[in-house]
Amino acid sequence: MAASKNLLSFADATFDADVLKSPVPVLVDFWAPWCGPCRAIAPVVEELADSFAGRLKVGKVNVDDNMKTAANYQITAIPTILIFKGGRVVEQIIGNVGKGKLQEAVTRHL
Repeated sequence: MAASKNLLSFADATFDADVLKSPVPVLVDFWAPWCGPCRAIAPVVEELADSFAGRLKVGKVNVDDNMKTAANYQITAIPTILIFKGGRVVEQIIGNVGKGKLQEAVTRHL
């Protein structure tokens, strides 16, 4: 399956503009390529990027490449999903959770 065109990649340098100043809520998946649970949840995150396109921005932050952002949000376990709205974290989900739990969290903040 091809990667979703709606799934973005966020970096330290652009996090402020891409996430904190976003006019729509943003789901950020903090992950690393070596993390098994991160790889397991990735298809669910991609599905959400497609099913909520236009209403929700969805992207990933590689914690190895973007340590500043991971440290700012005290990411100590991955995968960690943060949902931002109006520049603030409104939800935090840690671990490989099911699609239903992620969809419910997103829907609460749309």
